[in-house]
Amino acid sequence: MLRGLYIRNLLLIDRLDLEFQTGLNVLTGETGAGKSILLDSLGFVLGWRGRADLVRKGADRGEVTAVFDIAIDHPVSKILAMHDFAHSDELILRRTNSPDGRKTAFINDRRVSGELLRILSNNLVELHGQHDDRGLLDKNVHRGVLDTFAGLELDPVSKAWGTIQNIQKMLDTARIGLEKAKVDVDFLNHSVKELEDLAPEPGEEVVLDSKRRLMRSAEKVRENISKASHALGLDAAEGAMMDALRWLETSTNSIEERLEEPIAALMRSASELADAQRGINDCLRSLDFDASDLEEAEERLFAIRDLARKHNILPDNLAEFTDELRGQLEAIDNRAEQIAGLEDELSKANFVYKKISDKLTVERQKAAAELDNSMVSELKPLKMERAVFKTQMTDIAAGANGCDMVAFTVATNPGAEFGPIEKIASGGELSRFLLALKICLARQNEGVTLIFDEIDRGVGGATADAVGRRLAVLAKSAQILAVTHSPQVAAQGAHHWQVSKTVVNEVTTSTVVKLNDEERTKEIARMLAGDVITLEAEAAARALLQR
Repeated sequence: MLRGLYIRNLLLIDRLDLEFQTGLNVLTGETGAGKSILLDSLGFVLGWRGRADLVRKGADRGEVTAVFDIAIDHPVSKILAMHDFAHSDELILRRTNSPDGRKTAFINDRRVSGELLRILSNNLVELHGQHDDRGLLDKNVHRGVLDTFAGLELDPVSKAWGTIQNIQKMLDTARIGLEKAKVDVDFLNHSVKELEDLAPEPGEEVVLDSKRRLMRSAEKVRENISKASHALGLDAAEGAMMDALRWLETSTNSIEERLEEPIAALMRSASELADAQRGINDCLRSLDFDASDLEEAEERLFAIRDLARKHNILPDNLAEFTDELRGQLEAIDNRAEQIAGLEDELSKANFVYKKISDKLTVERQKAAAELDNSMVSELKPLKMERAVFKTQMTDIAAGANGCDMVAFTVATNPGAEFGPIEKIASGGELSRFLLALKICLARQNEGVTLIFDEIDRGVGGATADAVGRRLAVLAKSAQILAVTHSPQVAAQGAHHWQVSKTVVNEVTTSTVVKLNDEERTKEIARMLAGDVITLEAEAAARALLQR
């Protein structure tokens, strides 16, 4: 409920403090007095788009504060909690505007975006008028209105649609991946065969390089080692050492003791020389190779290096890369199976969605019939017995809200074609259609302030009286602010404010005052009689108020 509206330096308003109550609050005044300014101010603090030149001339800034009473289970409480606001029974919205157009918004004295104000406003205030594109005249909201009227739960169909979307996304990704992979499959097959034929192993490139270097220098190395072997052989060092031993051994008979140690040393040297000779010979044998061995080593070495350069990887990683390419080929084969599986899942998800959406359609059709019947009952007291209201449903593409498009249509006379409310109905008829619809949708109104901006325009007499009485009925379940020029409607108000303007020193100011019983009688008499309030007009005003 809107408890208070406080306006500072906006348009014709210098300073204005309004305290609203539950029930039907009516605002009256002469044309041009400033009633629309109140709605502009409220729309401004709620983040609605409106006039840009709001700041009162000469003021450094304009400011509007709106105070709402909200229950803990109010939809606004959930929105505030999502934005880390602690719960409070009191919601204070404040918005300022500078002459240069800069706007600043606050919720409970915390700075916020204008977008958050707009989100909150959808759950705080509903504006209805003959030219209202935010409320029931907006065909885009009709389906949601019908769902709320019926109390329908949309989570099942929304979740089913979300499942379809997720599967479809995965399926599209898999199909794109398969098509891309098919382009590369020839390359992959060729590369895998090339790598498998060569079968490189980690570390092989280093081994082959060392082997190649060894074989290319083997001839020179072999020559030097052969010289060393010859120098140690029987014709050289080994032979000389054996001769020396033989000569010494033949001399031991005469000087045995003196030659024991040299002979022992020569025998040890001969043994080590033999070891060296065997090692050299082994090395010489290892250096024995065919010219084709070098050619084969070089060929394989260069092949490994070429493949590594081709795939821009290190030679030691070729074996791992081969496994990776094999995996890609397997993935292509598996992707076809994956796509088949996803297609099956999608078919099942579509079946589930259709079942849920078909049930939702049936429930909507039932609710549409109930709403149409309720409208018949509400249009009668509004002097529109011959008018017909029809909720039309048509099939649309599947979506998160089902497969139905809903449109509220009317025919003002039996046998006439149905069409959109705003196109078929006259001004007075439009007002009554909207009012009847809001009464039928009264369950939506809990915790929401309804604003009717001259919704009684174009009607008078008994019809205006009927409109006022139905507004009073609606006000039993919702707080209503009604801007009206109709004395019949004004007389039904539980609370009455008069909007007027004065000019002092060529400065125009709008004021709003709450009327007591006597003042109210005078205001309604003015609305009946005009500038000159007669005794008859006052009597008629009292009669209206007493009914």
